[in-house]
Formats: sequence, structure tokens, C-alpha cells
Amino acid sequence: MKRLLGILIVLSLIPVCSAPAAEKEGVELTVYNQDFGLVKDKRFLEIKKGVSNLRFDDVAASIEPTSLRFKNLSDPAGCLILEQNYEYDLVSADKLLSKYLGNTVHLLSGEGKTYDGTLLSYDQDNVVLRTSAGISLVSRNNNIREISFPELPQGLISKPALSWILSSNREGKQLVEVSYLARNINWLADYIAVINRDDTAIDLSGWVSIDNRSGADYRDAVLKLIAGDVNRAAEERPVVMYDAVQMKAAAGAQFEEKAFFEYHIYSLPRPVTVRQNQIKQISLLSAGDIPVKKTFIFENGGQPYPGAAEGERKVRVVLELRNNKESKLGIPLPKGRIKAYKQDADSSLQFVGEDSLGHTPEGEAVKIKLGDAFDAVGERKIVNSRRGENWSEESIEISLRNHKEKNIEVRVIEHLDRAANWKITQNSHSFSKKDAGSVEFNIPVPGKGETKLNYTVKYWW
Repeated sequence: MKRLLGILIVLSLIPVCSAPAAEKEGVELTVYNQDFGLVKDKRFLEIKKGVSNLRFDDVAASIEPTSLRFKNLSDPAGCLILEQNYEYDLVSADKLLSKYLGNTVHLLSGEGKTYDGTLLSYDQDNVVLRTSAGISLVSRNNNIREISFPELPQGLISKPALSWILSSNREGKQLVEVSYLARNINWLADYIAVINRDDTAIDLSGWVSIDNRSGADYRDAVLKLIAGDVNRAAEERPVVMYDAVQMKAAAGAQFEEKAFFEYHIYSLPRPVTVRQNQIKQISLLSAGDIPVKKTFIFENGGQPYPGAAEGERKVRVVLELRNNKESKLGIPLPKGRIKAYKQDADSSLQFVGEDSLGHTPEGEAVKIKLGDAFDAVGERKIVNSRRGENWSEESIEISLRNHKEKNIEVRVIEHLDRAANWKITQNSHSFSKKDAGSVEFNIPVPGKGETKLNYTVKYWW
């Protein structure tokens, strides 16, 4: 640590050539929920007449150079770009040592001893110098407190920058717009649902979480968010967990939503500063008393619970609602995570489950899987089977046991063999066909009671 601190102190004293003074006119930041963003940066710059060099500092370190676009807004026709460069060879201790191989450097050891000589080589452990006294091997781990260099080598910079060679018909201050794509900036929606006492309605709040690791600050930016699946390869980063009490929507802070191409765009009606290495939360929506239905689901192929008997499976608990104006929603919901809470007997909020929410258009259903029911058990078994040359038949019995005091209804989902023709020939309860290989039964189960579903399916091919 002492060695590293010494190097950093010296580096901070090295003079760096600064770019010409620029007046920032404004920044627009559009963030996509696929870990990238579009930056539009407007500045007034001094541009010389004829061919000249122009430098643009304070840009994202994760810029995609091939996306770079320069536009002179003051004189579009009179300004021609001849060459553009993205400069990212940032200064570091090892890069300085590499640039100074064969040149003179000054070392100060932890004991106060100084070394002046030609830098011959270096590695993680040692620095080799040719001094007036001969060859010196100095340990980087213990002995070196400080390394001094006469100047910053050409090509090394302290921050990423853009530069152009351009030809201009005019001289003076001109307004330019530079736009580019930057990686490592992402946004996701976080939703908090608070379930009422009888499980018939929820209060829903939504927050946008913006994670900026792009290598730049965006001060007083016009912020827009794009929800949708743009055709780009990207990694999704995990969302930070939040406490339910913090998820209260601030009045007047919600985004304005509009359809855009085949996606949806959310615009914040005020400027916002998004800093490097910062997760910023902004209110997205707030709605109360949204009608929901708590559904119990038993599905063949589900997971057995520990200690379960043969054929016993868990019964899932799902909250279902409709994203429409009648339910006090009716806006496109961007994908994210939704966490559910409910008050216990002491009026204290307790966490009861979490699920992922996909992009949900207006009018579509929202299903939130909360977990598995403790007091409901399903057991499925084949009670009879027959087989012929080109046919087979199975008789299924599903026992649903309810250990709660209240009556419940269980939706039984049965997946049949899609590879064959099939027909249900006998059934104790009515069913609906959902697709080519699935049927559903809605089975009432009394409190502290049991209901048995029986059906026979015949396959042929």
C-alpha cells in the first residue's frame, strides 16, 4: 500500500495538457435495459478556420467508438470531419514504467534512500536500474515509496477523450453535438406489492434503478429510458435489494410513458444527475387498491417437497391481476423484479415472496409466483394403465388436501403427451383445453378436507 500511495501522489503532480475551454449546453442520456446507453452531448467549442485539431474531454470510458457521431449545429455544411479518434490509453503506474524503459527515473525508498538511473526493466516485484554505482535491483513491494518521472509520456492521458481533425469555413465559438453508445449503464424496474388483509387487493409502487458504470458522470441530463428487447448482445446485472418502507412514490416524480417504434420510452420531466459508480432510484409509478386473485396451482411435473411420499407435490401460490385501467394500472410495465409484503397480526410488514416480471403491455395479465403453500398438498398417481399396438390409456387420480380452515380452489394443470393424439374419455370434474398438450381443472377443496380428481386419457398414434 505504501508503494502504491507514493506512486499515485507523484502522478497527481504531473501536468496534463488540458483541452480548450468548452461551455456545456446540455446532455441527453437514453438508457436501455440491456446494459448500454445513448449519450448526446452538446457543447460550445472554439473552432479555428481551416484544418485544425479539436478535443472533447469527459466522455464515457466504455464508449463504442464505431457509434461515434459528430455534428456541427452552428455550421453543418461548413464543417467537414477528416479524422476522428477515441483516446483511451490511460495513465497508470505500469504504463509509465513501460514508457520510461531506457530513460532516467528517480526512486525514493521507504528508508529515505534515493536512486537515480536508467530504467532497464521491471516486474511485479522488482525494478532494475543502471546507476552511477552499477546495476541496482530495488524491491517494489517493500523498498519503493515513490517513483518520480520528469513528464507525462506522449500518448498517455488521465481521462478518456475524443479528438477530431476537421476543416471549418468559420472561426469562433460554435455549437456541436457529439453522440455515442456507451456500455455498462443499465436500468431495471423494481416493484413493491403490499397485499391487503384478505388477499384481494394490493398497493403497487414501482421504482427505476439506474446503475452507471460507464466511466462518466452525466450532470443535469435529460433522462429517457427504453423498455424493450433491442437486438443487441448484453448481460443483465442483478438488481439491488430494497426495503419495502423505502418504496413510496414521490409526487410529481413519475416518468411520462409513450410508445416508440416497437418499444416503449419513459421520459423524466426534469433534469437529473447520474454519477459514475452510482445506483440511482427514481419513482416510476404508484397505484393503490389493485384487485388481485390468489390462486393455488398444482401441476404435474412440479417439485416434491422434502420427505414427500411418492407422487406428492407442492402447491404453488400465485397472485394474478390484469394490467388495465379498471384495475387502476393500464400502462406498459417494464421488466424487473416484484417483491410482495403483507402485514402480520402485529401490523408489521413481512416479506412473502418475489418474482420476475417480464415486459407487460397494457391489457395483459400479471402473474406473481409467491412461493409454495404450507397447508395445501397435492398427490398424483396413475391408478390404471393399458396399452395396445398403436394406443395406450391411463387413469389418473389426484388427491388435493387442504389443512387450512378456509375453503380454497386449486387449479390443476395436466400436461399430456404432445407427440400423440389424445382424448379424455372419463372425468370427475370439468376441464378446459389450454393448448395442444395441456388441460386445466378448477377443483374446490373444503377447509380441513380433501377432494379427489379422477380422469382417464386415451392416446393413439
